[in-house]
Amino acid sequence: MARNYYCLVAGLPDIVIDQGKLSFTIPEFKNELFEVMHPDDYRLIELLFLSFDNDNLLNMLLKKDDEFNHWGKYSKDELEEGIKEPETLEDYLKFFIEEFKESSGTDPSKNWENYLTGLYYNYVSALSNQFLNEWSLFDGTLQNILVAYNCRKHDLPPDDELVGEGDIVETLKKSHARDFGLSGEIDYIDKLISIIENKDLLDREKSIDLLRWNYLDDLTTFKYFSVEVVISYMIKLLIVDRWKKLDKKTGEELFARLLDDLKKSYEFPSEFINK
Repeated sequence: MARNYYCLVAGLPDIVIDQGKLSFTIPEFKNELFEVMHPDDYRLIELLFLSFDNDNLLNMLLKKDDEFNHWGKYSKDELEEGIKEPETLEDYLKFFIEEFKESSGTDPSKNWENYLTGLYYNYVSALSNQFLNEWSLFDGTLQNILVAYNCRKHDLPPDDELVGEGDIVETLKKSHARDFGLSGEIDYIDKLISIIENKDLLDREKSIDLLRWNYLDDLTTFKYFSVEVVISYMIKLLIVDRWKKLDKKTGEELFARLLDDLKKSYEFPSEFINK
């Protein structure tokens, strides 16, 4: 049976910006969710943060000097131990490490970052609910379209840059049409192409994230106090955090919109009242 989080969702709009900053950190909010959500539902939140573990793992295996990101599920010590004994990690990370070790990380046919990202998307889709399945498919497809467009723009082969498999990926590899011949399969393709043809980089990035934002709104229509609303809120917070680092004004605008969206999400339409 689906669980509802009345108090949690109703309390989310009380979060305010203090001097241009969130009054809490995302890890703090994540810890709060751990305290109040059912373990099965919190597991869905946790899946969102495995992308940070992906980055940390790649940095370790490829011996990069990038700073360790502490937003993931695993600490640095846990990942280092997991590289030695993968049994302690999520199944897809275990599989990736074993593949990497077998080739000594030198397989020229593999783009290790894309390979791990593809494993991650498949893992999320297999373990999660319909909301995360649809979100993963949408976000993965959107990312692939952006990659394919940039490859075409710079006359580069997209084959090794696209993540995952399937008909859409194959179409992106072969099509020379402006919309990659996907107008019949992806209803937002024309809008996305118009966005990425915008020469203003900041405006383009903002419009892409607003496309993500609006898709999340569509996925949570009539969900009200459900776990899907909480997951959507967390994804939007990650978008806001990104923009606060890139552009303070845009981050504040997005956060204000997030609060307004949440307020509207639990104000029931009049047709549901007094019945």
